Amino acid sequence: MSSRRHFLRAGLAAALVPRVGAQAAPLPVRAITRGPRFHWFAYYDKLQFCPRNRLVLGNQVDFEHRSPQPEDLIRVGLVDLENGDRWTELGTSRAWNWQQGCMLQWLPGTEDTVLWNDREDGQFVCHLLEVGSGRRRTLPHPVYAVSPDGTWGVSPDFRRLNDTRPGYGYAGLPDPNRELPQPDDAGIWKVDLATGRQELLITLAQVAAIPHEGGFSPNAKHWFNHLLVSPDGTRFIFLHRWKGDGDKTFHTRLFTANRDGGDLFVLDPHGRTSHFVWRDSQHVFAWAWHPSAGERFYLYRDKTREVVVIGREKMDRNGHNTYLPGTDNAWVLNDTYPDKQRMQTPYLYHIPTDRRADLGHFYSPAFYTGEWRCDTHPRSSRDGRLVCIDSPHQGGRQMHLIDVRGIVG
Repeated sequence: MSSRRHFLRAGLAAALVPRVGAQAAPLPVRAITRGPRFHWFAYYDKLQFCPRNRLVLGNQVDFEHRSPQPEDLIRVGLVDLENGDRWTELGTSRAWNWQQGCMLQWLPGTEDTVLWNDREDGQFVCHLLEVGSGRRRTLPHPVYAVSPDGTWGVSPDFRRLNDTRPGYGYAGLPDPNRELPQPDDAGIWKVDLATGRQELLITLAQVAAIPHEGGFSPNAKHWFNHLLVSPDGTRFIFLHRWKGDGDKTFHTRLFTANRDGGDLFVLDPHGRTSHFVWRDSQHVFAWAWHPSAGERFYLYRDKTREVVVIGREKMDRNGHNTYLPGTDNAWVLNDTYPDKQRMQTPYLYHIPTDRRADLGHFYSPAFYTGEWRCDTHPRSSRDGRLVCIDSPHQGGRQMHLIDVRGIVG
């Protein structure tokens, strides 16, 4: 089947979704960006919508299907949903990847400040821009995740990530510890967003010294990824990953820690944690493997061994999970990777009634794979009424808006 026929089929499929308790009916879906350039937001756990749900952040690039090179530049901007989806450029970045962009996001606790990472004068930095006034300041360090009050952030070593997990680090700066399996001068940093001061909280050597059941593979090289601060700002979560001699893929432990790096706790020691989000300040909702039900989504209670499977039958595939705002954590927003027909399916899942509503089925051509794949990474507006996804189903990655009020009310 030709790509054009696939795109047409995907477009028809995307218009038919089951509503909860009703027959399949169309859901409003529209592209809010368009070519000739390509647009995407990237990761699913960042604030993409402004507090008024009018302005939607995104990245713009003029190529696809290869790794970013140090000289490759992307443009960051926003789409005005109330002005014909007008695109306004805010700045540029040379510190980005396909899966997580440049960490572009609205700064929590503010009305119109956005932040993103960049590379300037031989170092990775973070820009903070007041959209209304145009005032911009630059911190001398990059940021990955931000506290709920918008005063501090945490960051791994993006140089090491680019070496150990292409697609999640930034090109342009080599890892000075590339030959060291567990350096003691790199790990997770805390960044003060007012002063730019950086503090090393947890080192790779420190976490590698914490025993793992079965031990680590010979010559295991360690790194950190996927950081997220708890809703009350008292703790944060991260993945500790490693790969050594004889390993076909990496292994993973899920850790939580206090905001100062203390009170480290191995929340999931079983080696296969993937995507996660905080439900509240005591619980983490993650895709992982557990002896109770194998690979499924689980709700973990922090600093305990309490684990409960969620959506055992309806959410039985890995995806990018968040809770839909304004629903008291009753609705989960999630997606799937491409199936055998290369269809990706963002969906909503209602925990109290074990019901799932697909938001559409979007075709992803086979050349969107590996490092430069285009996951839908569904993100919701602050009021939970709109969902934005990244998808290449119309001939190149663009951002698409889905109105979900017909499902959640």
